[in-house]
Amino acid sequence: MQDDTLEKVVEIIKADPHAGLSLNLYALVSTLKMENSGYMYMLRKLRDLSAGHRQLAYGLMELMARNGNRGEAWEAAVQAMDRAIRDG
Repeated sequence: MQDDTLEKVVEIIKADPHAGLSLNLYALVSTLKMENSGYMYMLRKLRDLSAGHRQLAYGLMELMARNGNRGEAWEAAVQAMDRAIRDG
């Protein structure tokens, strides 16, 4: 089974970089880059997401649990998100 969580999150952020959903997912991705800080994401922010979008958030957390929050695919996705947020 192919995990397309990162691609879906990038698409959401590119579509509307300053929407609450985009910023919420971007915040989660940003914290999942910071292992030394203990991945400090405010879990109550999950309440702001629809059930379907929470599944994406859980998918990002699962990627972290499988050490998928590093490497080429992760870095490329994060760079795309950074550009979208910055230039959007």
